[in-house]
Amino acid sequence: MEYRQLGRSGLRVSALSLGTMTFGDRGPDAPVGMTDANGAARQLDLCLEAGVNLIDTADVYSDGVSEEILGRVLRGRRDRVLLATKARFPTGEGPNDAGLSRHHLIAGCEASLRRLQTDHVDLYQVHQWDGQTPLEETLDTLDTLVRQGKVRYIGCSNYSGWQLMKALGISELRGLQRFVSQQIHYTLQAREAEYELVPATLDQGLGILVWSPLAGGLLSGKYRRDQQAPEGSRHLSDWDEPPVRDRDALYEIVDALVEIGEGHGVSAAQVALAWLLGRPGVSSVVIGARTDEHLADNLAAADLELNDDERSRLDEISAPPLLYPYWHQAKTASERLSDADLTLLGPHVG
Repeated sequence: MEYRQLGRSGLRVSALSLGTMTFGDRGPDAPVGMTDANGAARQLDLCLEAGVNLIDTADVYSDGVSEEILGRVLRGRRDRVLLATKARFPTGEGPNDAGLSRHHLIAGCEASLRRLQTDHVDLYQVHQWDGQTPLEETLDTLDTLVRQGKVRYIGCSNYSGWQLMKALGISELRGLQRFVSQQIHYTLQAREAEYELVPATLDQGLGILVWSPLAGGLLSGKYRRDQQAPEGSRHLSDWDEPPVRDRDALYEIVDALVEIGEGHGVSAAQVALAWLLGRPGVSSVVIGARTDEHLADNLAAADLELNDDERSRLDEISAPPLLYPYWHQAKTASERLSDADLTLLGPHVG
């Protein structure tokens, strides 16, 4: 397992990390998976054996049951892993039981610590933007949690480019703890992050954690053109995370993943994960699975090396169109572009 620096922090994280959205059996996330404590313990064993050192969860996964299960299965080996959790979404019916206010963040952090049976979390992430709470309040609260020793590092998730930069600017101006990472959705099927979030990561020295790297299973190789979707699947029907705006483009990507995978004797999923591991700014790819077999297969992606031709093929068939102002910059600013700019514009300039 490769270990990568998480942004400008001193923290080193495994290139693959374990996501625990499937742990538990209730709440809106239950359809994603129903892994009980025994299954969670087996998955943790597989990950530790493979060298995974980062475990990612959230207070809303199965209404807190994910954190509870994780706390139980980590007894006696908490010091072997880095724990990351998140807060922002509703955890109750009250008017202050959601958002990124001082009230909700402190209450959420303390509740997560109780469920996880630990005195600190290594990475505390704001799970989504809150446009109604001043960023100064949110960032000052996160700074307090770090100084109290309840949190070691902070990160954000699902921010836009301007929201991320505003937060980093406020932290710099006020001398507050700074986000070391952002957790984002980024796949061959959905490369929108390359417009703003990936360049910002390189320019500002953050790390990227990728959630749902197989696009909720769409890139697993099980969804094929002119074939019936897997039994029990809701993708391409009533489940739209991530949205599929062009099915033909999706199937072209899957066809390429399957073909490249066959050439290596591995699954399409491993190829999709290996592609992500080679993208600029990516620190760790968060994998989760409903079965031990799927998890073991995903973990094997850490050892898969794609050649330049294979990467180029995948890059080309999944490339996002250049929106304004990027097409204009590619035409008129190519002689003065930074490394961060070139993560998007590189293929379009001479």
